Amino acid sequence: MACTMPAMTMVHGGRLVAQALKRHGTTHLFTLCGGHIQAIYDGCLDEEIRVVDVRHEQTAGHAADGYARVTGRPGVCAVTAGPGVTDVVTAAANAQRAGIPLIIIGGAGPTQLADMGSLQDMNHLDLMRPITKWSVRVPETRRIGEYIDAAFRVAQADLPGPVFLEMPLDLLMNFGDDADLPATKAAPPSRPGGDPVSISRAVELLQKAERPIAIVGTQLRWSPRPDAVKKAADAWGIPFFLNGMARGALPYEHPSFFSRSRRVALGRTDLVLIHGTPFDFRLDYGRAVNSGAKIVQVDLEGRELGRNRAVDVAIDGDTGVVLEQLLAQVGSGRPEWKAWLDEVRVAETKSRAKMTAEIESNSTPVNPLRLCAEIDKRLGKEDVVVGDGGDFVATAAYVLKMQWPQVWMDPGPLGTLGVGPGYAMAAALARPKAVTWLVYGDGSFGLHGLEFEALARQKIPVLAVIGNDAGWTQIRRGQVEIYGEPRAVATALDYTRYEKVVEACGGLGIWCETPEEVGPALDAALAAVRAGKPACVNVKLAKSDFRKGAISV
Repeated sequence: MACTMPAMTMVHGGRLVAQALKRHGTTHLFTLCGGHIQAIYDGCLDEEIRVVDVRHEQTAGHAADGYARVTGRPGVCAVTAGPGVTDVVTAAANAQRAGIPLIIIGGAGPTQLADMGSLQDMNHLDLMRPITKWSVRVPETRRIGEYIDAAFRVAQADLPGPVFLEMPLDLLMNFGDDADLPATKAAPPSRPGGDPVSISRAVELLQKAERPIAIVGTQLRWSPRPDAVKKAADAWGIPFFLNGMARGALPYEHPSFFSRSRRVALGRTDLVLIHGTPFDFRLDYGRAVNSGAKIVQVDLEGRELGRNRAVDVAIDGDTGVVLEQLLAQVGSGRPEWKAWLDEVRVAETKSRAKMTAEIESNSTPVNPLRLCAEIDKRLGKEDVVVGDGGDFVATAAYVLKMQWPQVWMDPGPLGTLGVGPGYAMAAALARPKAVTWLVYGDGSFGLHGLEFEALARQKIPVLAVIGNDAGWTQIRRGQVEIYGEPRAVATALDYTRYEKVVEACGGLGIWCETPEEVGPALDAALAAVRAGKPACVNVKLAKSDFRKGAISV
């Protein structure tokens, strides 16, 4: 019997990189140019992977992160050696803390010149190990495909996270046989269900509970059963609180959706089903839940189970899959859960009512809640909202009524300001028919504002709305309360005309000071974005006590 051998084509290492990436569905490579990695660009051109360049490597990392959040597939960035790698560290740390799968390819000097002082030579691997799931040097050209395949598997397995692959210059410039690439596409990552014994214990607690609540976080984004949240809410009729990328899993009008009464619910509940949400500062390290409540914790990261707060049932598993397991045994809610839902609804309605006066405010400068409400009126059904800031973004999170397939992305638990341009760039490329809104704090704009040059030049339309309150308000508010106004240093800014920076970079810029100006400005910006041009609406904000007392450490 004749044996057919694969065709042999000798290509350089950069082409092997691009071929491997393409097999995993990669459509965009985010980068800042460097001599060590230029062979990868050449390969991407042949494989029809769009090379998207930025003005700072941190943005390249955030863009790869944002690509993963929007598409559900690992994003990929390539950075040059030395400072290129050090610049992407923040993005890697942010993705690790948030559980986001991305592949970071780092250049390096030629292998034969290692430790001899070549340009940008340094120890990348030890730098990246603490903030990645895997940090490794690809040893030779012929194994590029093997290592990229492994990187995609590692990045998506269990709790997703970043992977760092170092690829020396000679490895990328040398030639290899593309027939050495694996012939089969990697299988999708497994998402485990809960152990049957643990599921049975959780079911028992749920059936006995009188005041249960559910908290669901970002890990839902990686679940093959994301609709399990709505199924459970429909069936059980208990309060659901959504955070991170789980926002939008329930419509704003759903009777089980709550956003402004979590403190009340946590103080009264007798059972918390917590999915993919750590007991960190956002839940006061577990102390936000009353001491008498039972806790069922579900997480893809086993080390999170029981951290900071003892739990009654710990389930190492996928949010959606575990919810479906629970639904299979607890198909409907108990009659008394309706009274509990109504009790929490009273607190929710009262809290939302307090927002109404500020949402409808016609005062000048513009109330931040009023500005967020104007944005909310204009959100399309598939639009993406990127939050990059502190106080203003936290306000937007409560006002904007997100619903899938809309996507919400924010700095996350590491509190990484500056994510905005990268996230928004990736979102606009991944969803070209939708509008990507970048909800900006004025402080955050200063970190990577010149990325609007990259956006305008590459015709990537993003609509930025700056809530300009002339300060790092999330920090400044508490600083003034503790030390007094005269000693509140390093937190005050000016009402700077940031929109002129966007204009200078080739976008549309509009300045607003009154509520009457906001609507027309947003409409003009929308028109520009739909015509393929980035835009920025810079709005002078009034002070607000809406976020008074919020934790900022």
